[in-house]
Amino acid sequence: MPAAIKKGKCVIFSAPSGAGKTTIVRALLEQIDLLEFSVSACSRQPRPNEKNGVDYYFLSAEEFRKKIDNDEFLEWEEVYKDHFYGTLKSEVERIWKDGKAVIFDVDVVGGINLKNKLGEQALAIFVAPPAIETLEERLRIRSTETEDKIRIRTEKARYEMSFAEKFDVVLVNELLEKSIAEAKEITERFIQS
Repeated sequence: MPAAIKKGKCVIFSAPSGAGKTTIVRALLEQIDLLEFSVSACSRQPRPNEKNGVDYYFLSAEEFRKKIDNDEFLEWEEVYKDHFYGTLKSEVERIWKDGKAVIFDVDVVGGINLKNKLGEQALAIFVAPPAIETLEERLRIRSTETEDKIRIRTEKARYEMSFAEKFDVVLVNELLEKSIAEAKEITERFIQS
C-alpha cells in the first residue's frame, strides 16, 4: 500500500462493454450521497463534448509518463502506444478528504489492479450479462457499432468474463432496476461498515 494513500473506502465496478456497469454507477451516484466518482486520467485528446476534470484529466503522453515516474498513479495502463489511462492518487485522496467513498467505473484489468492495490479498502464488483448472447444483443440495440466491432467486443467480453472470480461480487445484470437495487444495497453495506 503506497504511504500516500490514507484509509478510506472504494467501490470498483468493472464489466465487459455493454453489461450495464456505467448505467448502474450513474444510478448509485444519484442515490448515495456518500459516493463520489473518480475521474480518470488519459493521454488522448478530449472529444468535442468532454471537459477536463469532469470526464477525464487530459494529459499529454509526456505528462502522463512524468506522473508515472513520480509515482502519482494508483494504477495505470498503456492501452496502446502512447494511449495511457490511469487513476491519480490525488483524485482518490481528494475524495477521501471530503469524507466520501470513491466509486470507480473501470475496465476489467483496471478493476483487478485497483483491488490488488487497495485490498480490504475496496469492494470490487463485476457486472456480468446474463449470457454473452444478451451482451451481443445489447450492443446491437445501441446501434453504435459495426458488425465487425460487435464481434470483436463479444470476443473480448468472453475473455473478460474469465476474470469474474477475481472480484468480490459478481452481479448478474438481467433486469436493470433489480441490479441497481442490489448494487445499492451491497455498496451501502460496504461503505458503512
